[in-house]
Amino acid sequence: MPAPKTRFLLLLDADSTLIRNEVIELLADEAGRGAEVAAATEAAMRGDVDFASSLRSRVRALAGVPVTAFAHVRARIQPTPGVRELIAAAHQRGGRVGVVSGGFHEILDTVAPALGVDLWRANRLSVVDGGLSGFVDGEIVDAEAKAAALREWAAEAGIPLTRTIAIGDGANDLRMMAAAGLGLAFNAKPAVRAQADLVIERVDLREVIPVLP
Repeated sequence: MPAPKTRFLLLLDADSTLIRNEVIELLADEAGRGAEVAAATEAAMRGDVDFASSLRSRVRALAGVPVTAFAHVRARIQPTPGVRELIAAAHQRGGRVGVVSGGFHEILDTVAPALGVDLWRANRLSVVDGGLSGFVDGEIVDAEAKAAALREWAAEAGIPLTRTIAIGDGANDLRMMAAAGLGLAFNAKPAVRAQADLVIERVDLREVIPVLP
């Protein structure tokens, strides 16, 4: 029996969207540099600085953090209210759920499947001798990479971009949201709210369920 056809694609950002946390800030806490990195993250999400350059700078602040810190960070992750209900509703309606993140596979590889996500993509952290080197391993998942993931996954599912929904909070989500059939601002910065097709006011992803196809 053939697999049921995917009816639509729902794509979410991870940090401050799928989950309440900013993972890089949790990792920076392990290095005693949480406040410094949090300020830099806020500037990047507002769009004040180039995301890729900002990420490289923030990751340098993580140099020396042991890989054992990943377990501490995973234990602190808080799923966004309503995320499980939204993902379940998307699946019930024949949708596929993806997450594309400027965060890190080292955390998302555990969090995403636990929440029922079908597809995910993020950055990887370089590790040397059991600790973070302070560098990103491979190409950075930036705004264009997020939009590219949306187009790629929609094509793989055989669905037009008009049947895609993208949800994000920061400036690096804007290209993904513009490429989607419907771009939703959730828990979002002013620049994102201004350019979104729809703004979700409450920090509860169940608010998205009524707009699913």
